[in-house]
Amino acid sequence: MNVAEAVGETLARFGAETVFGVVGSGNFHVTNALVANGARFAAARHEAGAATMADAYARVSGGLGVVSLHQGPGFTNAVTGIAEAAKSRTPLLVVTGEVAAAAVRSNFRVDQAAIAAAVGAVAERVHSPRTAIADVTRACRTAVTERRTVLLGLPLDIQEAELPDGAGEPAVGRRPRNPPPPVPPPAAIARLADALQDAERPVFVAGRGARLSGAREPLAELAGRCGALPATSAVARGLFNGDPFSLDVSGGFATPAAAELIRGADLVVGWGCSLNMWTTRHGALIAGDAKVVQVDLDARALGAHRPVDLGLIGDAAETARAVAAELEARGHSATGYRTPDVAGRLAREGRWQDVPYEEHPGAEDGDAPRIDPRTLSIALDAMLPRERTVAVDSGNFMGYPAMFLDVPDADALVFTQAFQAVGLGLATAIGAAVARPDRLTVAALGDGGALMSAVELETAVRLGLGLLVVVYDDEAYGAEVHHFGPGGHPLDTVTFPPADLAAIGRGFGCAAATVRRREDLAAVAGWLAGPRDRPMLVDAKVTRGGPAWWLEEAFRGH
Repeated sequence: MNVAEAVGETLARFGAETVFGVVGSGNFHVTNALVANGARFAAARHEAGAATMADAYARVSGGLGVVSLHQGPGFTNAVTGIAEAAKSRTPLLVVTGEVAAAAVRSNFRVDQAAIAAAVGAVAERVHSPRTAIADVTRACRTAVTERRTVLLGLPLDIQEAELPDGAGEPAVGRRPRNPPPPVPPPAAIARLADALQDAERPVFVAGRGARLSGAREPLAELAGRCGALPATSAVARGLFNGDPFSLDVSGGFATPAAAELIRGADLVVGWGCSLNMWTTRHGALIAGDAKVVQVDLDARALGAHRPVDLGLIGDAAETARAVAAELEARGHSATGYRTPDVAGRLAREGRWQDVPYEEHPGAEDGDAPRIDPRTLSIALDAMLPRERTVAVDSGNFMGYPAMFLDVPDADALVFTQAFQAVGLGLATAIGAAVARPDRLTVAALGDGGALMSAVELETAVRLGLGLLVVVYDDEAYGAEVHHFGPGGHPLDTVTFPPADLAAIGRGFGCAAATVRRREDLAAVAGWLAGPRDRPMLVDAKVTRGGPAWWLEEAFRGH
């Protein structure tokens, strides 16, 4: 076999079960080799969409994401999706053609390795036919064991070369495995146990690291022992579902009740959570006299966004188990923050659906009414099946679907916001839907992001995905309107004439409806009833009276 065929076979053996991409001459043969060895190939319509689909697939499936790209423009088209994956520490392998070393005048020549490194990915390549299997193995091991996004460059001349005898046997390759998770030393565990034992109102904030380590049960047990209220960052939402003392999400998305209780904490422990400005509302959620502890696998994350009183390098789940064992050995158990009053308040006010609100002005605007995004989201939440995946794009609207649409567990909110790029939400939903076909996937988009990525509606239709695409359509880049409008700045550059997004959806083969009133959602109910054999696009004409609550908090932080 040649090197391209060997690479495809090896990747399939290492767990490349589903591959997303756009095929050109530079990745044609390796993609066909992947398919020949059992991988499913899902063709996207744009490389940025392909990279984001593979990112979301990895997040939801828990496996390795793989995207296949042509060299040069195929790779550069995908850079925004690659940057999001890299910043989110997604185990993603970016398989891309690469110009042959001798083709010094090729118009496809760019320094792909430097571009990948610039956005946080790890650059690898197949260096020679003799090292090809070892090079692929190294790239896969880095992606899986270090949870990194890895560029695997395949020079065209090396792809065409025969695999020499003794270069390795791809057929016997085994998937790389994660090393045992680290645990802090006993002295550090004792210091955290001391802090928990001294605290009267502890709060846990669990982030991506806690979710990835499977820390729900050990953290729940530890929280119960020391009387802590558990919360999560946005990307780990759903981790503590079912716990009557759960605060849901900390930060800009926190309910008023949750925000007040977090501010009242005398100890805040971040578990695999960066405690950044979004999770702490620019620090306003942490009282000035509160102690702060951070547990993370990455030493560089400790204290990166705010000073901490104690930092522990370790896996969230294993560290929680060790601290619980230490407290048990000490005979310590406390009610702490878990009082009947707190439980009652959270039962009454713990969900955004429980927070009273007045309809935005303009909800009924003459002949063209517009629906309040909260009313829309609450109504959808009641209609949708519980088993759902919610994929959210970036923009002023994003808090409404992220917080008003409940999710069944910590794998169900796919929140591609590490790079805060508008336009990734639809591709995110497609990758998530491919990974979890047993769940209804909801793509929540703004009109700006929907129009950026509309081409991938064809992908969703072609793949036969029963995807619900909800567009919060305010005919503007709402974040900029609400940020700069109060200052009297002209807004012509960020506002747009109406577009019939439902008609665009129908043009791609989707079912579609325009929603201006609650009763217009009857069309969605009909689609939900089945057979859901094609996507449905909902063009929700939402009110434009003011910024979302989380955006107001962000503006105050600046």
